[in-house]
Amino acid sequence: MSIILGIDPGSRLTGFGVIEARGSKLRYITSGCIRIDTSQDLAYRLKQIYTCVSQIIDEQSPNEFAIEQVFMGKNVDSALKLGQARGSAIVAASMQDLPVFEYAARAVKQAVTGRGAADKEQVQHMVQILLSLPGKPQADAADALAIAITHAYSSQNLVAQAGASKQKKGRLKVF
Repeated sequence: MSIILGIDPGSRLTGFGVIEARGSKLRYITSGCIRIDTSQDLAYRLKQIYTCVSQIIDEQSPNEFAIEQVFMGKNVDSALKLGQARGSAIVAASMQDLPVFEYAARAVKQAVTGRGAADKEQVQHMVQILLSLPGKPQADAADALAIAITHAYSSQNLVAQAGASKQKKGRLKVF
């Protein structure tokens, strides 16, 4: 069993989602958004992300941490701020000895919707279905949950590959 904290970083709004993965079964635990006080300077905002992510880790006790990789858009300044927000969240996880896993946005969309170019509404819809939620989660929280789901799927594939790595006389030997 794994409890996975997924983070969709942002300098104004950082989504988070916590799920439990037991084999192929996923269970929703919690999700939400960290609203960053944009009237403050960047250092204060990064501290706010660090503090809030640390608090979520303390409250939910995840044993794995998954975060979206930086997406290089047209605005370099925005990409730098996003990278710093990611860094604050990663340091919060590292300070609590959580293993950190990173996933590209396209890979997350592919894993959750089957389409790497899916839009936010499609991601929200599939997260709702996969976690049997009564309604669509907020977009940034849905993205964070999708990152956690992607990590759960990725971990399952790694375990399956490791278990099926040795063959004897043409037969798969599972440990």
